Amino acid sequence: MTSIVRRLLFFTVLITIWETTYRVNQELAFWSTNMFPSPLLSVKQLYTGFFETGILTVALTESMQRIAIGFTLAVIIGSILGILIGTSKLADETLGTLVIALQSVPSIVWLPLALVMFHGGAAAILFVVVLGGTWPMTMNMRMGIKNVQPILIRAARTMGYNRTELIWKVMIPASIPSALTGARLAWAFAWRALMAAELIGRGGLGRTLMDARDFFNMEMVIAIMIIISVIGLVMEYFVFSKIEKRVLSRWGLAK
Repeated sequence: MTSIVRRLLFFTVLITIWETTYRVNQELAFWSTNMFPSPLLSVKQLYTGFFETGILTVALTESMQRIAIGFTLAVIIGSILGILIGTSKLADETLGTLVIALQSVPSIVWLPLALVMFHGGAAAILFVVVLGGTWPMTMNMRMGIKNVQPILIRAARTMGYNRTELIWKVMIPASIPSALTGARLAWAFAWRALMAAELIGRGGLGRTLMDARDFFNMEMVIAIMIIISVIGLVMEYFVFSKIEKRVLSRWGLAK
């Protein structure tokens, strides 16, 4: 049995149990019927939101634009910081300590300050998303630079590489696997930060989810949760996993 079939079978059984529980609850009312949504009705809300009202289409487009910009900035900023910290002892002891301290602060904690700084605009949410992704990217890039095999550095120096050439032609290429791990973590943290920020901010899937909750539309809440989960699965299995296989194969690390 292939992994795809096993996954499909698992989710089919899970949804069947969920729908059965929903129907039994409709008859016996173990819980409030308004608070226990149906998976099938949630799928119907997906269709309605995308193809009839367009609410989910607008929300998803807005969220994807934000995550695309925020994730890209986080990877760029995190890579630069990671290279700087990984190649400079002074930067590691000063800026590196600050990064370690800041990564312990949940990015959503910055939202109240960001709302004041950016006057409650979309930039406040983008700021939180960038912070969410920057620190894991920085630390993994630093780790990749620090863990370059000493034999590679010695060989490069023997060939007459100066410091700049050593960084660009040896350290950075050798740290690509760690950078990929950092990008994967940066995506996960940035995506979570986006959803959390949108719950309080404006627009996107997060705000739409809160609106659905306010109107006690639990099927719509579940529908948005499904969208969030599916995007996470797509990014993991169809983007990062495929890139990871190619990178590990290219670097001779594939099992």
